Amino acid sequence: MEWGMGLLLMVMGILLMKMKTKTKKKENLEKKSDWGVPKGSLGWPLIGETLDFIASGYTSRPVSFMDKRKLLYGKVFKTHLLGTPIIVSTDPDVNKAVLQNHGNTFVSAYPKSIRELLGEHSILQMNGNLQKRLHALIGGFLRTPQLKARITRHIENCVRLTLGSWQHMQMLHVQEETKKITFEVLVNVLMSVGPGEDLDFLKREFEEFIKGLICLPIKLPGTRLYKSLKAKERLLKMVKKIVEERKSAMEKTDEKEMPKDAVDVLLRDSEEASEKQSLPLDFISGNIIEMMIPGEETVPMAMTLAVKFLSDCSVALHQLMEENMELKKQKKDSGEDYSWTDYWSLPFTQNVISETLRLSNIINGLWKALKDIDIRFSL
Repeated sequence: MEWGMGLLLMVMGILLMKMKTKTKKKENLEKKSDWGVPKGSLGWPLIGETLDFIASGYTSRPVSFMDKRKLLYGKVFKTHLLGTPIIVSTDPDVNKAVLQNHGNTFVSAYPKSIRELLGEHSILQMNGNLQKRLHALIGGFLRTPQLKARITRHIENCVRLTLGSWQHMQMLHVQEETKKITFEVLVNVLMSVGPGEDLDFLKREFEEFIKGLICLPIKLPGTRLYKSLKAKERLLKMVKKIVEERKSAMEKTDEKEMPKDAVDVLLRDSEEASEKQSLPLDFISGNIIEMMIPGEETVPMAMTLAVKFLSDCSVALHQLMEENMELKKQKKDSGEDYSWTDYWSLPFTQNVISETLRLSNIINGLWKALKDIDIRFSL
């Protein structure tokens, strides 16, 4: 599967800041109604409805927060989450209007907790030429045949080892098990760190760090945000050490080998750029940490949902297994190893991936309006 396929965003609910909307009653669509902010509740002072929002994520129905308010106020409603008054839209037509105006009327925006944790050098806050440059560098590297060949073997080994560890497990937590695979593979692509103490440390601290992405933006000792910031400090220290050691090794040799990971790519670009354009080591280290997020969150979630959907549809599961077992038989008969492009020969598997991403909301879209805007929607 091409890099990024598991990261496609299915925007089912879009958080809109400072948006004015126009409500229209169903019984008389011709009547003109007043422009205004949708109905809803801002909850408690300072914390708003954040506690209800976070608590719903730990239940068997994490969408209950949205469902309850949709019943009370309609598909578009106001609330107060993570320190910010916002408008939430679960209306496809409103979402479409926002996405069509992206860059003109609406721009990406993120809660204070995310901005605090990811820092000033975050990919999320990057724009213009620097953003294009970083995307081109990493995107170009991920598309190289050398990386694809190496990472295909690594993925196969990780999957075999993980499947082998399931033999004596009475209960299997799919999302946790998929995290073991995806995080290890991604960290290898980013920094060439393999199984061992360093990988265990990175995973442990990253799990602590990422818990604070969605939390109250209170930075006092003992709070979730404070603990996550401390975890990031420990992560940065280790990642920066890897980056510095790699930079030192590069300076000792004039040979221009193919980059083996993202750290190599960013360091070599800095080496070739002018002093004014070179990327600081703190910038490189921070972005490497940020690029670990798909390995811990979005990709494992998509894989877990795929298992869930397939378990609910025995016909699709049977067809998927038949297609993949046929590929396995072909490889065994020919004696060939699996290749990066083998999935092109699995059309039904591709459909399963696409349908999983269509049905599931891996990441909510968050946007900020640059000016007041009127959007018409039905109650």
